[in-house]
Amino acid sequence: MNRKLDALIDLLDDPDLTVFELVQDELLKETDKIIPALEKKWESIFDGDCQERIENIIQNLQFKETARMLQEWLVTDSDDRDLLTGFLIIDRFQYPDLNQLNIQAKLENIRKKIWLELNNSLTLLEKTTILNHFLFNINEFSINFKNIHSPQNCFLNQLLDTKKGNPVSLGIFYTIIARQLELPAQFINFPKNPLVAIVDAKLARKVHGNNAKSDVLFYINPSNKGSITSIKEIEYHLRTNNYQPVHQYTEPKSDIYFIKLLIESLELSYHSVNFIDKKERISKLLQLF
Repeated sequence: MNRKLDALIDLLDDPDLTVFELVQDELLKETDKIIPALEKKWESIFDGDCQERIENIIQNLQFKETARMLQEWLVTDSDDRDLLTGFLIIDRFQYPDLNQLNIQAKLENIRKKIWLELNNSLTLLEKTTILNHFLFNINEFSINFKNIHSPQNCFLNQLLDTKKGNPVSLGIFYTIIARQLELPAQFINFPKNPLVAIVDAKLARKVHGNNAKSDVLFYINPSNKGSITSIKEIEYHLRTNNYQPVHQYTEPKSDIYFIKLLIESLELSYHSVNFIDKKERISKLLQLF
């Protein structure tokens, strides 16, 4: 098999377009494990057109692997499906050589600094307030209002480096850190601005009474420095603005919904900056949902 691949890769600089297309079709049946060999071939030739063809094959193989990873994540049992893994798969779309261990180390550094300020005697509200203070006051994570449609807002590695994101990416980041601190955080599809809810059925009954219809204790708006809002305030806003049914916008959504919204945000960003090829590829990822 290796000899066959070597022979195919050697034919990539054949001037006959028909030969190249046949070779390309065969190579695209392979996985991204052949990319190092393709990169070596790219370095050994000096024909710009041929190099561009090899680059396209590499990009297609990388996308194929990203789609495979996303599909695998989507069918993972909900108890084992990790939100951070989903976020990193989307990062991989733009940054296929992303160092995930570096990302995880940065997240762990953030988590550890906040964890040192927490103790078991604190309520969930008090813990959330400390989390908010660290993320938004000390570290100054915020929405990138200056360039709200930039695709970079959708990637975790960029969010950690620039401390700027969009409402969806910031909401996912917030939820990941909150969960790593053992806060029961869930995503809320609030209109135009995703929220995060702290959810605890037992405490909700104590706080809101045994007749409470929701397990949500309170809502957090990561787009507004983690401002905390009550259920009554959220429901009032929804009814005032004629959003029905209200529970559609107040009850937690799955992590799959979270990642789907991130991909939709990325698709819109690519459209806004006229990156048509990337928009078409990201649209293919949406078809997996």
